[in-house]
Amino acid sequence: MRQAGRCLPEYRAIRKHHSLLEIVRQPELCAEVTLQPVDRLGVDAAIVFSDITLPFFGLGIDFEIQSGVGPVVDRPVREPADVERLAVFDPLSDVAELLEAIALIRRASAVPLIGFAGAPFTLAAYLVEGRPSRRFHLVKGFMHQHPVAWRELMERLTDATIAHLTAQVEAGAQALQVFDSWIGALSPSDYRESIQLHMERLFGGLPDVPTIHFGTDTAGLLPSMVAAGGDVIGLDWRIDLDRGWEIAGDRGVQGNLDPVVAAGPREVAERQTRAILAAAGGRRGHIFNLGHGVLPHTPVENLKRLVELVHEETA
Repeated sequence: MRQAGRCLPEYRAIRKHHSLLEIVRQPELCAEVTLQPVDRLGVDAAIVFSDITLPFFGLGIDFEIQSGVGPVVDRPVREPADVERLAVFDPLSDVAELLEAIALIRRASAVPLIGFAGAPFTLAAYLVEGRPSRRFHLVKGFMHQHPVAWRELMERLTDATIAHLTAQVEAGAQALQVFDSWIGALSPSDYRESIQLHMERLFGGLPDVPTIHFGTDTAGLLPSMVAAGGDVIGLDWRIDLDRGWEIAGDRGVQGNLDPVVAAGPREVAERQTRAILAAAGGRRGHIFNLGHGVLPHTPVENLKRLVELVHEETA
């Protein structure tokens, strides 16, 4: 899962001197931070260090990532005319440093590299809300009140996401993960009517590499998410893994230990990890992972032990 380095002292040392966006703009530093969890934890793949909001610069959106808050957009999208002012995202110029970092990581890494991007709804949530939200009233209101503008917004963001992920593969990423962090705010009917077709187009437009489709709080949306695409369906901790896999069908699944459990007593984390592996039953296609990002206070030794445990139990 992305953010795996947040608990590492070597990452925190870098963050004392560099913001997240400064790291992404320095390819050598971005590559170093990407590989820190691989070197320290012994995980089986790297995921490029970046941020969901990175394409906003290319879309002509002014924003900053505020400490303790998250992304804050200077002029949120609130009216149909605001959609028209969005620029066309060009990854070769707008995220050139990230693409250079991917090439550096591939040369240095002994494990496969996963590229990632935010899904169109999650990007739209930040653009319309203007900052992280708990209820997402504004973005859902825009979706219902301005259906034509909403469709245009989703089409533009889908185009940008396809371009973003395609460029990462061309730079060397060997698999892709699409994060729909806030999609769980929607009802199943809203997902089917306003999101699913765009996600189908997104997955249909990506290069031929393995893809992971992940969202949080999505137990009620999984059938539609599976239909939308992705070779692997990411599961958060709100659904049993075997039940989620039943819905996913012949897809792979990724998940799904609660990050709070990973940060807590080691014996509890080990017990729940074994339970997840038992639910997977040794079937091909299970990527053991957390159900969302690593919490910053997670003991490094907890994560190292979980990696060792999974390797031991599945050898």
